[in-house]
Amino acid sequence: MPMPPPILANKEYHERSLFEPEALLREARRQKRLVPRDVPELCVLDPDGDIVRRLRERGAARRSPVWACYHTDLYDFEVEGRRLGIIGCAVGASFAVLVAEQLFASGCRLLVSITSAGQVAPVAAPPYFVLIDRALRDEGTSYHYLPVSDFAEADRALIDRAAAVFAARRLPAIVGSSWTIDAPFRETEGAVAGARARGILAVEMEAVALYAFAEARRRAVLCLAYVTNAMGQSCGEFEKGEADGTTDALKVIGTLAQALIGHGDVLPHAGELRELD
Repeated sequence: MPMPPPILANKEYHERSLFEPEALLREARRQKRLVPRDVPELCVLDPDGDIVRRLRERGAARRSPVWACYHTDLYDFEVEGRRLGIIGCAVGASFAVLVAEQLFASGCRLLVSITSAGQVAPVAAPPYFVLIDRALRDEGTSYHYLPVSDFAEADRALIDRAAAVFAARRLPAIVGSSWTIDAPFRETEGAVAGARARGILAVEMEAVALYAFAEARRRAVLCLAYVTNAMGQSCGEFEKGEADGTTDALKVIGTLAQALIGHGDVLPHAGELRELD
């Protein structure tokens, strides 16, 4: 019998990792002389970095004094009277999950990722949001969290709550699936056609790993694809709209914060998250 490839070998999904985010944060706090304090309940991953840049330009974001991560800066900002956290430029599946692990170990209760994406199925004219309900596993990180399957699924309660509030506020978001890939410059004609045949709407680089992490670690994660392009097939693509898409993105973030934070039926409290570990 042939041996499985290394990415599928020796995966004991129910075993704890020897190296855990709490250990990394403990040593980072010691070295940086930080007092352990929680980050905001809702944190945002902004892989493009546009939201962070715009907030900083407006003086609306302050670098967090409590974030102990070695690799990133967390910024505090306010939307609709709520204090939130945001990290920019965490691009790709492995980096996004590296950061997500540390955020939840630091008190985060809901993580929202908003990333630009390529259009697979032409369901609307870009730019528009796709609320990702499942993602095709064409990367590596998810296979360290869940056994082999074609897709990783979002939490249905979170998707339903978000979709309902988007509809009530008439925010333009389509619920559908995405394709997560590690190699964006290998989106071949055949691969795109295959994704389209499976009903996939968009291609991006983080969602499936974040959803696999969320299922395995029982965390609350929502991923949105901001479809801005058709993979560079014509001139004039990658336009995000007003303020590089920040205006619309902040409306989405504020809506999710109001709809989800404080709802114990959807999100466990920070103490409950620690009990699950």
